[in-house]
Amino acid sequence: MKAMILAAGLGNRMRPLTDHLPKPLLPAGGKPLIEYHLENIARAGIKDVIINLAYLGDKIRAHLGDGQQFGLQIHYSEEPEPLETGGALFHALSLLGDEPFLLVNGDVWCDFEFAPFIQTILDETQLGHLLLVPNPDFHPHGDFALDQSGLLVEDTDKIHPQRFTFGGISLLKPELIAQYPHLRQKFPLVEVLRRAISNQQLSGQVHRGHWSDVGTPERLEMLNRYLQNPR
Repeated sequence: MKAMILAAGLGNRMRPLTDHLPKPLLPAGGKPLIEYHLENIARAGIKDVIINLAYLGDKIRAHLGDGQQFGLQIHYSEEPEPLETGGALFHALSLLGDEPFLLVNGDVWCDFEFAPFIQTILDETQLGHLLLVPNPDFHPHGDFALDQSGLLVEDTDKIHPQRFTFGGISLLKPELIAQYPHLRQKFPLVEVLRRAISNQQLSGQVHRGHWSDVGTPERLEMLNRYLQNPR
């Protein structure tokens, strides 16, 4: 199995912190965010990692190198400009191969081990399995609804009692992207996920531990305080 970390974003909401440093390299608890993911990936037994690069990507490459220090082999997917999450996967398909892969957003932090997650069995009809978290204050209505069987379901009215936020961690089949009928250079992954949900092809599970979307300097500071004094 391979893993991919999304690390090409501009980090506009994190400015001025990201004026000279890409968001995945911002330190949290004394360590760049992306290193937490790489260590977790290595603990799960995955050896090959793809990282997409665009904004200040040379700094990520210079910091991580070939991944040997983490016991990994890092491959880089260079983008001419940030291609959004769906475009990034389309651009990297040749690197991802034919088997299910672990996808991780580079700007989240989570006390969730990848090892048991990647053991999830995707049956013939399933295209992916998503990690969901309880809705944070800044996203109170969540992203997706989850039914009793563990399938993600459509809930356009946002009234389903089991709505959660996508945690930015997923196990996906390459076909999810490769067979999407509206492929183009730049597009968001959520488009593809919603189509798969409507076809009952995505499942999910809820993690109720500590999770942070490091989307603003304030959230980064909150994560720093937590890592310095976990509770």
